[in-house]
Amino acid sequence: MKSAYRFSNKTEKLLEGFEPTFEFVPVDPLPQSEFVERLRRIRRAATVGEYDALVVHADDVGWYHTSNSYLRYICDWSREGLLIIPTDADQAIQLVSFFSDSVVLPPGGEPLLVEKIWQVGCWGREYADRPGVPLQKAAQAASKILRDSKLDKGRIGLIGDHTSEPYWKLLCELLPNAGFSLENGMIDRMQRIRSPKEIEIFRAASQLIDIGIQAAYHVIRPGVTDYEIYAAFTFAQLSRGGETGDGYQIGINRFGTHCGRPYGHVVAPGDLINLYISNVTYRGYFAQSSRMIAVGELTAKQEDVLDMCTEGVKRAAAMARPGILFREVNEASFAPFIERGYLRDAEARTMPFNWESMPDGGPREVVQQYVPDVDWERQGRQLRHVYPVQRGPHNPNLGHEVSMPGMPLYNVSSNNYDRLEEGMVFVLHSQWLEPGVAGANLGDCFVVTSNGIQSLTDNTPLEPYRVRVG
Repeated sequence: MKSAYRFSNKTEKLLEGFEPTFEFVPVDPLPQSEFVERLRRIRRAATVGEYDALVVHADDVGWYHTSNSYLRYICDWSREGLLIIPTDADQAIQLVSFFSDSVVLPPGGEPLLVEKIWQVGCWGREYADRPGVPLQKAAQAASKILRDSKLDKGRIGLIGDHTSEPYWKLLCELLPNAGFSLENGMIDRMQRIRSPKEIEIFRAASQLIDIGIQAAYHVIRPGVTDYEIYAAFTFAQLSRGGETGDGYQIGINRFGTHCGRPYGHVVAPGDLINLYISNVTYRGYFAQSSRMIAVGELTAKQEDVLDMCTEGVKRAAAMARPGILFREVNEASFAPFIERGYLRDAEARTMPFNWESMPDGGPREVVQQYVPDVDWERQGRQLRHVYPVQRGPHNPNLGHEVSMPGMPLYNVSSNNYDRLEEGMVFVLHSQWLEPGVAGANLGDCFVVTSNGIQSLTDNTPLEPYRVRVG
């Protein structure tokens, strides 16, 4: 049987001789003073909201990831847990945790400003031959802390996500005399403007992206697989402090319309590659950008789409500054699309985009059609559908906030009438995918300054990277 894709014992040597064009500047974890200030603001918001305590939850969602970053934002705890924050500053903050079997221990993630940590333990007949449900044990522990702190009859704000609902249900049952309300907005509003120390971390995460992209450029040539390109990017950013290697996509086909994970594609002349770096996380904060790589000659249509998307980002960046509406930045980016006849307007509600449903709100059928892919077929499979099903940008907007994993993000869109403010951090990515024809996805991470915006991913040019063939 033929191998699925071509392996070489020289794979590890592809990065031989690689050096980034700039020096990565590592950043220390946020100082404790940053968390003290956050806690002050949180307790003040709890006072104004007439709460006696807050309970903050993040759950384990597998492979050492949490469902949100609320605990990491408040006390730098990177595991699952229930954090009990009394509104009165003379009462101790306590953390209930270790109720999953994901074994990750400090020093990375040692919680700040927490007086006591309680280990619930992993329960279950199969796991430990000890009857019990970790969720119930965790909720019981949290309710006991609230009762012992004489907060079991007070008003309690709840901060979490969809995984928190069974914990909230149990707390309501265990503390029937307490009043509970969802209060995510209290923390979400604090994400809008970033401190100078946070911006330093975003800048470092962006540098990791650019170093990874330069490493990918170093190895890209005909005959190299998407696995090797992805690995080059991953090694370059992880070896300098990146936290994960699974938050980004690579896509290769002859149209620039693919966005996915490596599967064994072998780079060939005429390929159009997308490195869609949706997330490189550093010190708990992620940055984002996107680049295109042309291998040899492209069609006139493909060049037009690449040029249009490049211009879209540049026009948006030129428009952006404090006081300008996000809507206006969005309109500037889509102006080249309208001028070239790709779109009628920049309105999100009516804009066609890759993942939209039918006009009546019903599901859109994914087109069944054989799509030749020799690298997939070499593995005994066939591509039987056309992806994406609808021509247009990925999303009906220009970009979105960058933040901490699992946190709500605002969009840079036609329906966002907020004004840009100094200290905001977001990605602007201009996208267009036309199935079987042409595609582009180009973008940078930006921070709003006192008089404009600054690219954080400016160590690699926005324009497509060209690989000469022959």
